[in-house]
Amino acid sequence: MASVRPLTALRDLESGGGGAGDVDTPVAKKSLKADPTMGRSRLTRSETVVATMVFLVFVAGIFCIYQAAPQTAKYGKILRLPRSLSDVRSLKDNLAEYAKDYQLNFILAYCSIYIFMQTFMIPGTIFMSLLAGALFGVFRGIILVVLTATAGASSCYFLSKLIGRPLVIWLWPEKLKYFQGEIAKRKDKLLNYMLFLRITPSLPNTFINMASPIVDIPFHIFLMATLVGIIPASYITVKAGLALGDLKSVRELYDFKTLLFLFLIGSVAIFPAIMNRKRTYE
Repeated sequence: MASVRPLTALRDLESGGGGAGDVDTPVAKKSLKADPTMGRSRLTRSETVVATMVFLVFVAGIFCIYQAAPQTAKYGKILRLPRSLSDVRSLKDNLAEYAKDYQLNFILAYCSIYIFMQTFMIPGTIFMSLLAGALFGVFRGIILVVLTATAGASSCYFLSKLIGRPLVIWLWPEKLKYFQGEIAKRKDKLLNYMLFLRITPSLPNTFINMASPIVDIPFHIFLMATLVGIIPASYITVKAGLALGDLKSVRELYDFKTLLFLFLIGSVAIFPAIMNRKRTYE
C-alpha cells in the first residue's frame, strides 16, 4: 500500500544517519554480493507444474467443500468473491441466515477461499475481512480473520519458498534488493522489524509473504510477526464491517489518523531495535 520511503527514514534513524556510508559495512557488502535480483525471472517447467498442481488442489478442495455444504442449490447463484462494497453488502444480506444456521460449513468455506486468495495473491481479502465483521461481529470476526490471514500468509510463504524467487524478481526487483539489505542489517532484532512491517503499511503484505523466504526470514519469526502484527489492521477492517451502510470506500478505512495510529503501534515494536543500534554506535 505504501512505498519504501518510511523504511528509508527508519533505516537512517536506526543507523544514526549513516546514509550512503552503510554500503561499506561488512553486512552491506555481503548483502550486495548475495543480491537476489541477479537470479532468473522466469519459472522453469517443473516450477510451473508445481504451481499448477497446487492451484488445482485448492480449487478441487473448495469445490468439494461447496458440494458438501447444505442448500448450495438455493444459495449458489449469489455466492461469489466480493470485489466491492456492494458485493459485501449483498452477501451480508443474503448469507446472514445461512452463516447462522450452518456456521461450521460457512466458516470452512470462508477460510478455504481466504487462504486460496492469499496464497495466489488474488486481490480482495479486505472485502472478506469486512464480510467477517458484518456476519460475526468484532470479537469472533477478528479471531476468524487473524487466524485465516495467518494461514493464508503461511501458505503463500511456503509456495514462494518452492517457486517464488523468479516471480518476486520479476514483480519487485528493486524492492526485493532493498528488503534483503534491510533484513541483513537487523538479524539480531528481526522479529521486532517484521512486527513493524506487519503492523504498518510500509510494505504490501503480499510482497512480505512472497519475499520473506527469498531473503531467508525463518518461518517461526514470519509466523509470529504475522499472527500478532496483523491484529490492529484486522480490528479496523472487521469493525468497519459492522457499519457497511456508512462506508463509501475502502479508502476510508485507512485515513491519516488511522495510518498515524498504526505507525505509532509499529514504533513500539521497532523501539528495542532502535535502542540496540544506538548503544552499538555509542
